[in-house]
Amino acid sequence: MNIKDCFFLGKIVKKYSFKGELLIKLDTDEPALYENLDSVLIDLRGNLVPFFIESSQLHKSELLRVKFEDVDTEADADSLIKSKIYLPLSFLPELEDDKFYFHEIIGFNIEDKNFGHVGIITGVNDSTAQSLFEIDRDGIEILIPMNDEFISKVDKPNKTIIVETPEGLIDLYLEE
Repeated sequence: MNIKDCFFLGKIVKKYSFKGELLIKLDTDEPALYENLDSVLIDLRGNLVPFFIESSQLHKSELLRVKFEDVDTEADADSLIKSKIYLPLSFLPELEDDKFYFHEIIGFNIEDKNFGHVGIITGVNDSTAQSLFEIDRDGIEILIPMNDEFISKVDKPNKTIIVETPEGLIDLYLEE
């Protein structure tokens, strides 16, 4: 399985016990969805390796306490600390029509109610306080905040997101 076919679930942050248990910091708004997994994929030096879960339970809301099969010692557990955890995209729950996962809107068109066709979404920048649509308009990068007030409609079948941005926002990127 390739990383492009997966989503980032979290990262192993520390050991929990002397019996190989680990704590995974989950990168999700709904940790309870991932409490009873059978297995996960762990990124080990660029390879996704399946690890089967003997037992797991939520620990302090966003941490998942996990006991993997064949990870029975502190040394085994130490070797996995700081590893990233992934799951296949098929594990993502279906979202309502107006909600979306960042990976699924890559390639969508962005239309602005006032400006018209803005461009094509090439990515999402979520490293800032407010996530941003990264849009390519004929080689010019345009950034639009992913603000619920700006997003008018998400049309998944037609791969289009309709926005209504403040007047002049898009023009800022196009002025020379």
